[in-house]
This record gives sequence, C-alpha cells and structure tokens, in this order.
Amino acid sequence: MSDAVTFRRMTEADMDAVLKIEYAAFSHPWTRGIFLDGLKSYEIWLMFEGAQQVGHGVIQVIIDEAHLLNITVKPENQGRGLGLSLLDHLMKRAYQLNARECFLELRDSNRPAYRLYENYGFNEIGRRRDYYPASDGGREDAVVMACTLLD
Repeated sequence: MSDAVTFRRMTEADMDAVLKIEYAAFSHPWTRGIFLDGLKSYEIWLMFEGAQQVGHGVIQVIIDEAHLLNITVKPENQGRGLGLSLLDHLMKRAYQLNARECFLELRDSNRPAYRLYENYGFNEIGRRRDYYPASDGGREDAVVMACTLLD
C-alpha cells in the first residue's frame, strides 16, 4: 500500500461509486436498493487509498453481536492487504459499538476470503447448504464463521 488508508461512513451521494466497485467484484452483487436500506439500518464504511475509493464494508451490531454483511475491495486492488485493513477497521468499530462476537457468511468457493477471515481469527461454525445462487445456475453452500472480538 503506497498511500495512507482512510475510512469514512458512506452517504447516499457515494452510491454510484460503491455500486461500480460492487458490480466489478461480485457475480451476484448487492443492489442499489440493498445499499439504500443499509444506509438506514447498518454501518457502511468506505475505504480510501489516498483519494481513491478502493473498497467498502457493512456491519450490523445488535446488542453484543456483530454481523459482517459485506466486505468488498476493488478487484484491481486485491492482494495487497487492503481487505485485512478494512476487516480490522470494521471489527474495531463493532467492538466500539459493544459487540463481543462477530458472525459472517461467505460462499464456499471464496477461498481468498476464507483465508483472510481464518487468519484474522474467525472459525468455521457451520454451513448453509445451497444458500447462494451460483454462476452456473446451480446453488452453492454458505460457510458460517464466527470470531470473538478483543480490545
């Protein structure tokens, strides 16, 4: 990473830039409507490297549990530690909001994300069979992971 990484909360004015990254990164991206709803109910954080937006993440905290709902890094910026920076920021924010455990789901085929979460301290706690639509028209399992959040 050449420039300092910074974070700020998403606003509706950021929508087009967020969707551009989301649609570039995923075969089944979140829609404008999901992000609009998320602005009301979740914390959506944008990550910047210098002045360039390079990713976004979404967390929901209910009482003492956090749910990591989305973490996205621009495809051309992946593999440089930005995902870890974003994940760490989101987990620290969840802790500030009194979460002591975080849960997430990811596609079984998303091995880079699995390794990122596992290296951060998440453990696989279950699976949801045929949870996600797959690119080939079939279905794909969701891996459920959890992590204890530490100060």
